[in-house]
Amino acid sequence: MDERKPIIHIKNVRKSFFLPSEKHNTLVEFLHNPLRLFKPAGEQYSVLKDIDLDVYPGEFVGIMGRNGSGKSTLLKIMAGIYEPTDGTVRVNGKLVPFLELGVGFNPELSARENVYLNGVILGMKKKDLKQKYQEIVDFAELEKFMEVPLKNFSSGMQVRLAFSIAIMADADVYLLDEVLAVGDVAFQEKCFNVFRKYKADGKTVVLVTHSPQSVKDFCDRAVFLKDGIIQPQNTVDDVIQAYING
Repeated sequence: MDERKPIIHIKNVRKSFFLPSEKHNTLVEFLHNPLRLFKPAGEQYSVLKDIDLDVYPGEFVGIMGRNGSGKSTLLKIMAGIYEPTDGTVRVNGKLVPFLELGVGFNPELSARENVYLNGVILGMKKKDLKQKYQEIVDFAELEKFMEVPLKNFSSGMQVRLAFSIAIMADADVYLLDEVLAVGDVAFQEKCFNVFRKYKADGKTVVLVTHSPQSVKDFCDRAVFLKDGIIQPQNTVDDVIQAYING
């Protein structure tokens, strides 16, 4: 049993969503049962089931699973975007989520203005953003476009800008959801170098990915989610094989 204090502690976590069904209420149905109109029709759909997971300082942990297995939902619970239906979640430290990159961008503002807007949303101070502004621009490779309204950016340009802002936010824990697919091959290699630096600096990272190679290259430990349940796997190679086998 590991006696270190986890930086992320998840115990008995469950998450369900209400799935509404199509309503066909008629006047006759209302007269027979008037309260039925006020009761939403549908069912609870369980996404995560009794999740137990501890992540320790300095670990690079991969989460793998097929689409719909609950990976992104688990990451959003760690980030505090979703509340668990049941269970306990504790994060001991500052956390930066690389989840929905660019959330909070204002398309009517210029790229330069959005650097400051998004940076503040990520918890950065304006003076720090001023100091890091040129570094952000250089990493994003968007020098010529910083005064252009963001609505004129391609989706790829927006993601590159959002990623370049997020990596400047200092944190204890980074949550990464498929961000290794950002941009072209050259830009992806720059992203890989950032994550190599995180690893070398002893940062704690949780990575959701469909890439076995990324898990093999970066992760000290990995878990495999299937139907909202963490499967019993012992090693990174075991998790990768379980993912490949489905």
